[in-house]
Amino acid sequence: MTGETSGFGVAIPGVDEASIKTLVHTFYDRVRRDSLIGPIFEAQVDDWPEHLDKLCAFWSNVVLRTGRYQGRPMQKHLRLPIEAAHFDRWLALFRATASEIMPPDGAAIFIDRANRIADSFELGIGSVRGQFRAPRHAFKMPRPG
Repeated sequence: MTGETSGFGVAIPGVDEASIKTLVHTFYDRVRRDSLIGPIFEAQVDDWPEHLDKLCAFWSNVVLRTGRYQGRPMQKHLRLPIEAAHFDRWLALFRATASEIMPPDGAAIFIDRANRIADSFELGIGSVRGQFRAPRHAFKMPRPG
C-alpha cells in the first residue's frame, strides 16, 4: 500500500518502496546517459543491478527511515573526480526526476534530502582536498540589507 513502511519507518503519502525504485531507476538511467556525469558513474560502477539495489535501500532509509541501508557513502565518493558542476548536474537531474515521479509533497522531501546530501558530499570532498566551501544547496543564508 502506498505510504506504508516496514519496521520503524515513517509513512509519506504516495511514497513507498515501489515509487522509490521507479525514482532511482529512472534517475540513474538519465545519469548514465548524461554527457557530464555519466562517464564518472560508468567508470565506477561495475554491476548496475547491484548498485541500483543499494541506491534503492539508501533512499528508502533516507526518506522512509526503514533502516535498509547501513553503508558509508561518503567514503565511496571522496576520491572521485567530481567538482561543483557535477553536483549541480546531479541535483538538476534528481530534482526533475523526483518532481516527475513523486507526488508534490514527496518530491519536496526527496529534493530537500538530495540538496543536503550534495552539500555534505561537496563539503567532505572539499575538506579532503584542503578546500573549504560553504554549503551551496540546502543551507542558503539570507543576504543582509
